[in-house]
Amino acid sequence: MSDASIDGLAAALDLQTVRVVRQVAEHGSLTAAADALGYSQPAVSQQLRRFEERTGIALVERVGRGIRLTQSGRVLARHANAVATALEAAAGELAEIRGLRAGRVRLVAFPSASASLVPRLIAALGAAHPGVAVTYVEAEPPEAVAAVRADRADLAITFSYPGDRDDPHRASARGLDVRAFGEEPIRLVLPEGHPAAASDVVDLAALRDDPWIAGCPRCRGHLLELADAAGFTPRIAFETDNFVAVEGMVAQGLGVALLPALALAASPRHPEVVTRPTARADVRSLHLVTARGAERVPAVAAAIAALESLAA
Repeated sequence: MSDASIDGLAAALDLQTVRVVRQVAEHGSLTAAADALGYSQPAVSQQLRRFEERTGIALVERVGRGIRLTQSGRVLARHANAVATALEAAAGELAEIRGLRAGRVRLVAFPSASASLVPRLIAALGAAHPGVAVTYVEAEPPEAVAAVRADRADLAITFSYPGDRDDPHRASARGLDVRAFGEEPIRLVLPEGHPAAASDVVDLAALRDDPWIAGCPRCRGHLLELADAAGFTPRIAFETDNFVAVEGMVAQGLGVALLPALALAASPRHPEVVTRPTARADVRSLHLVTARGAERVPAVAAAIAALESLAA
């Protein structure tokens, strides 16, 4: 292909076409893509038709009563995330020249960060850059990583456990930027008066005969791994993602639990429970996940800097 032909195709590409193709690839229909983008279905069809008229390249084709991406459409979808990030980075740098008086950060984070870390981050970013708009959605790490990959989020705050067999920062985050920005202590939650509460730190093996209250699937998996390392299989009596409910159950003597520090900091401590470090000083790692190159977008860079400052 000649340089002129390449230049012509590059000139015909625009951010909206890239976004449309990415959403068609993800959702499999024009209607669903339009819903995801907040457009009407005719507007999405017209966007693709304009590109085809300018270039002679079809991006979608009809199959029965539905549509699918053509080979050209699949090629564009494969590059869509990088293209969109690069264009947004360019727009962001222009905003930086204006003093970051405008910009947008779409944030997603896990539930126990919602009541503690996230409000502080949004407040700090708003104080430093009041022109930057922030939106927030709560999601567990695997869903948060997927949101960044699909360009539904600019920045994900996630966590992982040492030895996590289902770590969302491995294959599912391939091609994204993942950086650790801190560690979060894990604490045992015990009923007041529990024999183990007399110790400053507690070996999990001392709780082998207690019933346990487990949390999210990945937290439950971590409990099983820690207990296995301590030489026992925990008897899980109850499961709930609600960390306030966990404390209430522990207070009633229904079991013991492990909770991360952010979850414990999210609400006042129940007066009838105590927390203790584990003998191994167990922690989980906190991560930032972005598209590659997203730190060149000034609003995203400002959010990363604010979060790392809070963590420090």
